[in-house]
This record gives sequence, C-alpha cells and structure tokens, in this order.
Amino acid sequence: MFANFIYLIIGILIFAIYQPTDNPALSAWEAWGLALAAIIGFAALSRWLFRRLGATLDQIDTFQADDRHSNLLTRQSIMAIALFAVVIHGLGLPSHVDRWPLFQLLPTLMALAFLFLLLIILTIVWHQAYPSYRRLYGSELSRSGYVISNWRMSVPILIPWILVSLIADIIFALPFETPKRVLSSTEGEVAYFLVFLVVVAVFAPLVIQRLWGCYPLEPGFHRERIRELCRRAGIGYRNIVYWPIFGGRMLTAGVMGIARKFRYILVTKALLQSLTPNEIDAVIAHEIGHVKNHHLLYYIVFLAGFMLITFAFNDLTIFLLFFARPFYQAILNLGLDQSTVISILFGLVFLSIFLVYFRFLFGYFMRSFERQADIFVYRLFDTAIPMITTFQKIAATSGQSPDKPNWHHYSIRERIDYLLKCEGDRQWIDRHNRKVRLSLVLFLAGMLLMGGIGYQLNYGRAGDHIGTRFLEEILQQEISDAPDNPELYSLLGDLKYSQSAFDEAAAAYEQSLALAPDNAQVLNNLAWLYATCEDQTVRRPERALLLAQQAAALDDSAHILDTLAESYFVNGDIAAAIRYEKRALEKAGDNQAYYRQQLERFHKALEGV
Repeated sequence: MFANFIYLIIGILIFAIYQPTDNPALSAWEAWGLALAAIIGFAALSRWLFRRLGATLDQIDTFQADDRHSNLLTRQSIMAIALFAVVIHGLGLPSHVDRWPLFQLLPTLMALAFLFLLLIILTIVWHQAYPSYRRLYGSELSRSGYVISNWRMSVPILIPWILVSLIADIIFALPFETPKRVLSSTEGEVAYFLVFLVVVAVFAPLVIQRLWGCYPLEPGFHRERIRELCRRAGIGYRNIVYWPIFGGRMLTAGVMGIARKFRYILVTKALLQSLTPNEIDAVIAHEIGHVKNHHLLYYIVFLAGFMLITFAFNDLTIFLLFFARPFYQAILNLGLDQSTVISILFGLVFLSIFLVYFRFLFGYFMRSFERQADIFVYRLFDTAIPMITTFQKIAATSGQSPDKPNWHHYSIRERIDYLLKCEGDRQWIDRHNRKVRLSLVLFLAGMLLMGGIGYQLNYGRAGDHIGTRFLEEILQQEISDAPDNPELYSLLGDLKYSQSAFDEAAAAYEQSLALAPDNAQVLNNLAWLYATCEDQTVRRPERALLLAQQAAALDDSAHILDTLAESYFVNGDIAAAIRYEKRALEKAGDNQAYYRQQLERFHKALEGV
C-alpha cells in the first residue's frame, strides 16, 4: 500500500518538472507510436518475468517464494515509473497536447490524464503479478478484484493533489487579480498548500473510506467491544467499518482521521475471524495508540517539512545546476533540448531529496511510531502477550519471513522481541517514548534551521549575494557564447548598476549601444547613470543630455521624459527641465506622485536662482 503511494507521488513529481516545448524533437505520430510500442514491450516483458517466476514457486520454500515475488513486483513497478519518465521526458508527449484549449484552461486535467497513463502501466504489473500472488497467499480474490484493490489503495493519494491543483487552476482562470498575485508568490503558494493540507487531512477520510468500499461493522459483540475500548481510551470516532482491502483477507486494522467527527476505525473480516477477543483488543489498542500519540498529525508536519526543505533548496538547486554546466553540456551534445535536459536534472535533484527524506527520515519516524503504538498496549492492559500472539499468527499466515525488513515497519521478529523486553522490564517503554520525543524535538529544530536557510536564500542578504553572483555568471557565460548580442550587455549593465559598480555598468551600456544604438531603454538607463550617479567621477552631464535626447526621440514615455528633464537640470537648463517634467507628468497616468516631487524640486531650484 505504502509502495503504491510512493510510486504515484514520484509520478506526480516526474510530470510536474516537465517543461513543454514548442518544438518537440518527435512528431506527434512518432511520439505516440514509440510510447505505445514501449508499453506493449513492457507488458510482454512483465508477462514473461512473472510466468518464469511462477514456474519456480513449487521448487523453493515459502519465504524464498515471497521474497522473489515481492522483489519482482517492486522491480517491475520501478520499471513502470522509469517507462513513465521516458514517455514524459524522452518522448515529450505532453508537448503535443498542452495546446489543447481545455488543457490550457485547466492544466491539472492534462496532468490527470498522464497520471492515468501511469496507473495503466502499473496495472500491467498488477495484472501479470496476480497468478503468483494467488498461489503464494492462497487468495480467493479474482484477478480483476486484485487489480481493483490496488487501484483503490492507490487513487486516494491523488485526490488531495487533484483538488489543490484544480482549485489553483480555477483561481488563475477567474478574472480576479489579487488571488492570482498571492498564489503566484512563493509564500502564497506554500501557505495555500499548508492550509489545503490541513483541510484535506481533516475531511479526506470521509471520501477515502468510500473509495475503499468500507461499510459499517454490524452491531454485536465485536462492535461493542471495540466501542468500549475506545471509550476507555478516551477517543472519539465517526464509525467502525469493515476494511475490504484485498478481499478483507489480511490480518490488519487501521485508523484514519485527525478529527474525531471524521475518524474511522477500520478492521478486516479476517482479523475478526482469526483472532481471539483479547488479540483483537490488542490490535485496536495499537490503533488507539496512533491517535493518542498524535501520529496522524505528525505525518502532516512531516509533509510540511518536505515542502520547507524544497523551498529552502529551490534556488540553491538552480545555482548548483548552473555550475554543473560542463556536465549537462555533454548531454546537450547528444542533441537533446536544453530546457528538457535542465528540467530532467532539476527533477533528479528533487526526486533524490524526496526519496532520501521519505525513505530514511519519514521511514525512521514511521517505524518509531509503529513501535510506540505497539507499546501503547501497556496503557490499557497489563500485558502485551495477545499482541505478541497476533504477530505470530500474522507471520504464520502471511507467507512472509518474520525477519523480512520493511522501510516503514520493524520486522515482525523485531516487534515481538521488543515487546518481550517490555514484558521483562517496563523501562523499555519509557526509553522508547523518550527516544521518540527527542527525535521530534531534533526534527522540529532541524526544520526551523531549514526555514532560516530558506529565508536567507530566498529573501536575505545571502540569497541576494548568491543570486546576483549566479546571474552574473550566467550573463558572462552567455556573452562569451554570443558576444554580439546587445541585450546581454544591457542586462549586465542593469546588474552592475544594482551592485553600485557604476564604471562597469556604464561600460556594459556603452557596449550595448555600440551594437544597437537605437535602443531607447539602454539610452535612457545610461543617460540616467551619467546624470545622477552618486560617484562624481562617473558623471558625464553633457553625454547624459545627448543620450536622453536620443531616447526621447525614439520613445516619449513618462520615465524617459523624466530622464531628459533630469539631464537638462544637471546641465543647468532648469526651464527645459520643468517643461519636459510637465510632459512626463501628463503621461504618467495614475502614478504621478514621483513626477510632482520632481517638478517641485525643479521649481525650488529655479526660485533659488
């Protein structure tokens, strides 16, 4: 289940980092034809691999068979993700449909269409994996039921993303500027995501339990026993429901919902049929432990932490990719589009951050939380022996080795061993709880540090310095590649002016004008620099007036007329300065305060004469 969630999240990232191009390398027919051929080839390979596995199942023991089946399922699922990445980035399929009017209006619909394609590719894997799954676990579930169960367990992860993206699309489609401006900013985007994350965390269980096909546990012995245990623990819930995951044949239970009005206790039929009442109590106590220790709320914090890390390292990643230019220049020599190469490399960086964060950090806390939920049994009962016997039954019926590792759970043997330690010495309970609390404190401290780094990189002096340095490196590199491009020198002049490197700014502007002498904006910028520069050695009033006159002859916009007025002023012709500043004021429209101040300054100077 968790693996399917990860696969779809990676699929979302793969699609999100793709930048459509107006000139895709392949035609639409070529791209779609190759994509179809690749999917058919992948289906044939999956069929062959799982059939070959099926032929060996009777020759090996149960644990080996389970390992081989799980490893092949994981490997083919990863290949499905890789195939999806090739379809998106290698063949560029989105570039052939992003111009469709509906997709332009609501880009989320295009993303949804391609994620549906990813689900189809994963369905190929599930469809071919079914025969070995049935033989290994003795499931009575049909092939279609097995595939549908995988869909039901996977699709809920898409719902929050679909909603958050679709609402954003609608906001940008509506004729209201303020929401668009807020959502276009980094702060607005992060705030919108966090608010939406909390809203979804509260209300999503209501939708998810319906997607999973859950239905209420009938009144009777089991329902009353679970209800009484929840009452003793002091937790509320909306309902106790059957969880028909893979036909309800798994020995498992669950809880979802951070708000009691939208919280569900989930149990499978196999759990109620296979366990004793005391064992069922222990399993429910475990789920109650997740609620009482606020694990579901912490999961939201961890998702927010990932957003914070990506925010902190967004600009830094761009800088690093630029300085790795020799590396991807070699890739460009293969004939790939530059924007495609950069988007792929950018995506690989963030995909690596995602995998490390969730596999190791998130995985560590999930394992710790599961153990904390295990030992919560001692808060309600004197012993965890029923929990231990439950684990033993799971190991005996699942076909999996009790030593099988799991990235989000300790192995069954590790869980049993820890509970046995607690049976002998209850200090192990407090020891683990202290470990979890310390880990959470360190995590939150780390997130505060990440937030500070992110702020400095995006808004602080460190970010300004790095960003300026980065932009200068880009411009210098582009100038070396295209030394006859006047726009590059103009941009370099703007950058040097912002750094108060006035000599270098003037030299860059002069070079731009040498290549394109009729650029009104560059003429204006250089005239302003020569007329007003705080470094008196750079000022050239007569040159400023000549440049400003040339700029005004090409463009009589308010800001250019203001530069001309200022140039007359510094050359001592105050009357002309007033005359042109009045013309600038007339053209200023609503933004007149600055030009009125200029006029007032010129009039005071004239009166002083």
